[in-house]
Amino acid sequence: MRIAIIGAGVAGVCSAYELAAAGHQVTVFERRGSVAAEGSFATGGHIAPALALPWLAPSFPRPGAGPLGWQWQRWRSQRKPAMQEAQDRVLHLARFSHERLQQLRRHLQLDHERAEGQLVLLRQDKDQKAIQFGLERLQRLDMPYRLLDAAQCLAVEPGLNPEIALHGGIQLGLGEVGNTRQFCHLLRSEAQRLGARFRFHTTVRRLEAGAPASLVHEYTPTDEQLGPSTPQLRRAEPPDAGDTQPAPLGPQEERFDAVLVCAGTGAAPLLKALGLKPRWRELHTQSITAPLRVLEAHPHLGPVAGLLDWQRQVGISRIGQRVRIASLPSPIALELKASSLAPLHQALSDWFPGAMQGGQVQNWQGRHLALDDGLPLLGASGQTGIWLNLAQQSLAHSGWTLACGAAAVLARQIGGGTAAQGAQDPTLPDIGGLDIGRWA
Repeated sequence: MRIAIIGAGVAGVCSAYELAAAGHQVTVFERRGSVAAEGSFATGGHIAPALALPWLAPSFPRPGAGPLGWQWQRWRSQRKPAMQEAQDRVLHLARFSHERLQQLRRHLQLDHERAEGQLVLLRQDKDQKAIQFGLERLQRLDMPYRLLDAAQCLAVEPGLNPEIALHGGIQLGLGEVGNTRQFCHLLRSEAQRLGARFRFHTTVRRLEAGAPASLVHEYTPTDEQLGPSTPQLRRAEPPDAGDTQPAPLGPQEERFDAVLVCAGTGAAPLLKALGLKPRWRELHTQSITAPLRVLEAHPHLGPVAGLLDWQRQVGISRIGQRVRIASLPSPIALELKASSLAPLHQALSDWFPGAMQGGQVQNWQGRHLALDDGLPLLGASGQTGIWLNLAQQSLAHSGWTLACGAAAVLARQIGGGTAAQGAQDPTLPDIGGLDIGRWA
């Protein structure tokens, strides 16, 4: 099959690899000049199936969490009778996705600055009480975790500040962090070796459903700088697997057997033109990244792996020899300036004082597509030839948590059952109820 993918973030790159590995002719259209150039650029990189559930999200209403109408809609959606079953399917998908990531890492020998471990920090006793229902649900679904007291948290993360008030923590049995952008570059190279083509600086203007589906794209080069380009980030990228195909100027129309939309916030106008209008809005994430300070007298100045400050809704992760502090996605759009980044600096100062080298800080802000029920949008669109792989980023986890699994499942559905290379388990999770039909 000839398959087009729109968007080269982590969802698009994973999809390109899975479809190319299954033997399809894959073309990826990306409006920026590289993979992972927008919403996947400098995320916290947390990968933890347990975080696919909304059990870590504070209850409604919460000051500063966005418009009350948005909070109210999400709160109502979480309480629909079918929601628990749908959330359970997301959890099973997240678990499968974690397994698929490990398969890819071993099979392709990927090195993406991975660090194993995920610890949720609870500042007060009331924090644990607030998420007790979620812990019981994790236990029911056989998702491993371990409750820790403050001393045990310090044993897991010896760099934690012993002077800050800490009630305890939750050590998630399946969890890690890594460099999302580096992973995307590595997997892009593998997809290209399998024949996938990437067309960068190419904007998709219009989609038309059909058999085949029609796609109009245009070469749109730009000098826009989407994120920090630093020596640290450049060293993390592998060499290209080959040049992309040059594109002629002006609108160009091509036909494909299937089109998979992974374009994040760029998907909205394309789907609206097709008459598809799920209830969505943009979420915003900010992060700061800096080299870790190295002192012989204090060997544990930064995190070992990944942490989540539940009360502050801030994630901290070790990315190689750097530390990254990221806000969880929020519907509030903030300017990328000192005042909005102050909570991130404060969280790092609370837990790992003195860990960051102050002269080389990189700031970043990204946008993500989110649906009012907090679930991803996966599967057939209801329009012939158009498929969707969207809204994987939620209030509790990064899109990487679901990306590998969702790509494998969708590749099987689009291709009619052909397995991808390295997929050891032919049994795929059920993503029924996660498609656009839930708004029918």
